[in-house]
Amino acid sequence: MYLPEIFTKFQKQYPEILDAYHKVGELCEKAGPLNDKTQHLIQLGVSIGANSKGGVRSHVRRALAAGATEAEIFQTILISMTIVGFPAMIAAYGWAQEVVAAGGKE
Repeated sequence: MYLPEIFTKFQKQYPEILDAYHKVGELCEKAGPLNDKTQHLIQLGVSIGANSKGGVRSHVRRALAAGATEAEIFQTILISMTIVGFPAMIAAYGWAQEVVAAGGKE
């Protein structure tokens, strides 16, 4: 799985901080009734709003792994347009296309 170089550097330099960050994420995932697929589609939308290439790519991969269809992923991207605008949506669309083309395994 692809991990940006800056992430792997951070992981090596601050493993305890990254572990705590992951623990908070796990607690948030378990705090309510949303299933994994829904959570990753929501996180995809948030990543689009933050214009986060890494976040979009990660949550497309993770949504696919959690059972989301390509149609669900691309609808999530499309509905972001009225909130974040066409440029942010089309960037996310391109990033998602790259992940999907690689079978979610890039």
